[in-house]
Amino acid sequence: MQIILDDNVIISAMISKEGSPAKIMREWLRGSFEIIISQKLLEELGRVLTYPKLQKYTTQSDIDNIINLLSEEGVSIEDAELPSEIFSKDPDDNYLIALALRTKSMIVTGDLDLLSLSNKIPIFSPVDFLEKILEPSD
Repeated sequence: MQIILDDNVIISAMISKEGSPAKIMREWLRGSFEIIISQKLLEELGRVLTYPKLQKYTTQSDIDNIINLLSEEGVSIEDAELPSEIFSKDPDDNYLIALALRTKSMIVTGDLDLLSLSNKIPIFSPVDFLEKILEPSD
């Protein structure tokens, strides 16, 4: 299984070692699934992690470490052309949709604009991803 983690999930996992985002990252490192990455995703993550409101939670070393980890262990895919049929209310999220459509992967995000598209493409919140995909009930 391959998934695309929105940067908000990765950042949440960096800030708190508890909760669904951190558990998703641990499951990835255990080999439960693969993470699809692209240059644009890594650039956005690097940019967002330098926002002043996040600087109290991360150091430049933390930023470098997570980007290196994703670069080395993630499945790197070239950024896809923007989709023609499915768009987010936030145009900055459309590259994730294009990447998901191109790779036939699901997106895991906390972004409500993306989650509102879950009836069109597979998009899950971190909690739903863990409950419905990784730990399905009997």
